[in-house]
Amino acid sequence: MPEVEQIKEFVIAGHGNLEQVKLMLEKDSSLLLEKFEWRENDFESALEGASHVGNRQIALFLLERGAPKEITTAAMLGEVSTVKTMLEQQPERIQFKGAHGIALLPHAALSGNLELVKFLFERGATEGASMALTLVASRGFADVAAWLVEHAKPDLSWKNFQSKTALEIATENNDTAMIAALKGT
Repeated sequence: MPEVEQIKEFVIAGHGNLEQVKLMLEKDSSLLLEKFEWRENDFESALEGASHVGNRQIALFLLERGAPKEITTAAMLGEVSTVKTMLEQQPERIQFKGAHGIALLPHAALSGNLELVKFLFERGATEGASMALTLVASRGFADVAAWLVEHAKPDLSWKNFQSKTALEIATENNDTAMIAALKGT
């Protein structure tokens, strides 16, 4: 069994360092299923880290190696049919939260798939709309942002982990389509 610090390092790498993930997994394949406890009852695997930051490449690599797919990962990847099947099997997954208590809607927003975002929201995945908005602003998904602003009514003053609102992110990126979407124009 890997040591706690090794698990932590692997989970951190899962957020954005594919080469480190590959090296560590090659040395110890049991890391694939390990979770690090950041705080009491706040566990995170490398796949969950990749999922909540929208790192498709790392998520797909870990899934290919046998990491178990949860609905948050399927949503981040934009896998509409997989998400629908998971919800048919267990409707309560609509309220599922990933690592750090991040709700399903922000994960879906990371996919940029408006159909999926609408589907989940209409079925009750309404928590996390403000976070979802900052995530789509950082990725330039103006159509998703416009829909969220109109239907999910997110808090436009909500700030991400970098203390930036969606509008600040769009302005920094000089994303005129996003700025228009956020202003409802």
